[in-house]
Amino acid sequence: MKKLQMVDLKGQYEKIKEQVDQSIIEVVNSTAYINGPEVHGFQKEMEEYLGVKHVIPCANGTDALQIAMMGLGLQPGDEVITADFTFAATVEVIALLNLTPVLVDVDPKTYNIDVDAVEKAISPKTKAIVPVHLFGHVANMDAVMDLAKKHNLFVIEDNAQAIGADYTFKNGKKQKAGTIGDVGATSFFPSKNLGCYGDGGAIFTNNDDLAHTIRGIVNHGMYERYHHDVVGVNSRLDSIQAAVLRAKLPNLDTYNAARQNAARKYSEALSKSENIITPTTFTHKSCDVKCSICDTCDCHVFHQYTLRITNGKRDELVKHFQEKGIPHGVYYPIPLHLQKAYADERYDEADFTVTNQLVKEVIALPMHTELEDDQIEYITTEILKVVD
Repeated sequence: MKKLQMVDLKGQYEKIKEQVDQSIIEVVNSTAYINGPEVHGFQKEMEEYLGVKHVIPCANGTDALQIAMMGLGLQPGDEVITADFTFAATVEVIALLNLTPVLVDVDPKTYNIDVDAVEKAISPKTKAIVPVHLFGHVANMDAVMDLAKKHNLFVIEDNAQAIGADYTFKNGKKQKAGTIGDVGATSFFPSKNLGCYGDGGAIFTNNDDLAHTIRGIVNHGMYERYHHDVVGVNSRLDSIQAAVLRAKLPNLDTYNAARQNAARKYSEALSKSENIITPTTFTHKSCDVKCSICDTCDCHVFHQYTLRITNGKRDELVKHFQEKGIPHGVYYPIPLHLQKAYADERYDEADFTVTNQLVKEVIALPMHTELEDDQIEYITTEILKVVD
């Protein structure tokens, strides 16, 4: 059995080595390191892949979220509602812009934002909702968009973990995650489903005016050199990272399919245990049947494969994994509303029952494009030894 890794970037690289190496050499030879042809080429190819009018590359996923909010013209004191169970970057940018973060609980089946909790949290100061497509599973965007329309709110999709996922609306229409709301943001951190070899990010929108504003913001507020029309930042995707992403983008659907296939095998081995809750692919709250990870599953691209250990043995399993050298992750061990930076007397523990339970139960398994059957069998066997 090959050595277990949480993410096997080297194995993935070896399959596209020739193309990646040649693309990087061409950038070095051209010396067009910033805003070169590779960046423009990647932008166009990503727009075509996503079916979105505008892709604006930037330096990283956190910048992408911040710039999206800047582009919408949100003002200090405006309230932005997002999920309590997510990585801190989602709420970090809200606070950095002197906006007011409002954290709400998540759905116990999908771990995505609870739309009923969102509606209860809306106040006259609320200006935006940030659904996070957590672990690669698209949030319930029918309900989010209906709620936003009802209350005249912006929707900013945090798509850092779900690039390539499709959302199927109740009317049967499909749309790529990150392109549904007013604006979407993603990360190309190396471990992402589409990752570069450093930092990178992008912003997506179908709004021409918003795209124009954002293009100025990412480049010091300039549309013409030394003419600063808006307050901006310095956030650009460099040409070498764009070259890597161009090499990977044609493989993204294959990468996601490999993750989905690994997820099916994990679930098949683990779903027999009464003490384990495997990931589901619920999309609509009206679903009353647990969806399996079927052959046509496209709403979940498994950036992470995250289990719930329901009999109190999660920490025992973590210790066992450490002893056996099995990579794993606990995403996320502390809810955002209990983090020192984001704690607020407004919050009531009774409003976070799902999140507070998840942080005691979740554990993520190795998940990447190079996982092999014997590795999955070994990992699942070791889990069952501890949990059952």
